[in-house]
Amino acid sequence: MRRFRTSTLDQPLLVTPSLHDWLPANHLARFIAEVVAELDLQPILATYLRKNARGALGYHPEMLTRLLLYGYATGLTRSRRIERATYDSVPFRTLAADQHPDHDTIANFRQQHLEALAKLFVQALQLCSRAGLVKLANVAIDGTKLKANAGWGGGRSYAKMSEEERKLTELVNRWMAEAAQTDAEEDARFGRGKSEESLPGKLATVEQRLERIRAAKKELEEEAKQRLEEAKRGFPARKRGPIPKQGALGNR
Repeated sequence: MRRFRTSTLDQPLLVTPSLHDWLPANHLARFIAEVVAELDLQPILATYLRKNARGALGYHPEMLTRLLLYGYATGLTRSRRIERATYDSVPFRTLAADQHPDHDTIANFRQQHLEALAKLFVQALQLCSRAGLVKLANVAIDGTKLKANAGWGGGRSYAKMSEEERKLTELVNRWMAEAAQTDAEEDARFGRGKSEESLPGKLATVEQRLERIRAAKKELEEEAKQRLEEAKRGFPARKRGPIPKQGALGNR
């Protein structure tokens, strides 16, 4: 008999995993994490120094910045999708350090630090471009259509900006506008604090899911049995008589 590898979801890990083992060495998410580590997050961190330290521990701004930058750079601007990706996507789960901020936390962080994040994202994209990540830089520059006076850079003189910085600023403005619009639309559709793909309440726990799965399985088995009974009643089996002897028909 063919043998198989153990594949139980309850199998304990023999060695404590490292987040660095989850992605190949040349993965974009690693590069984004290294870029964010070089950014000056002090304008964001300073806002938390003025707040009361009581209450639950908050998510670190560097982690949230990693998630937003990687999400926006790869076309994922919806906060609900970023939240879901921290469970479903290895790169996002890695960048989140295996933590799972909800979409309200992600959206509020973006809105609260909109101007500081926009500036940081422009710096990050410039670092990517100068470091040789041409693909991301090309995505950042191509197809940018926003007006130069839109978004956080509206108060600055675009004439004093380099062409690269101006185009990257326009791209970041587009990211922020798209994220705000999609989050508002989904809040109206699903309600604030509610996820897009949350399981119904009756399936929320393991016990409830197993109970419902087994009940559904029994229902399907009963339905299959009923269909078989109906088929038998509609097509009664023909009675089998003795097989006539060879030549018997011809003797009549």
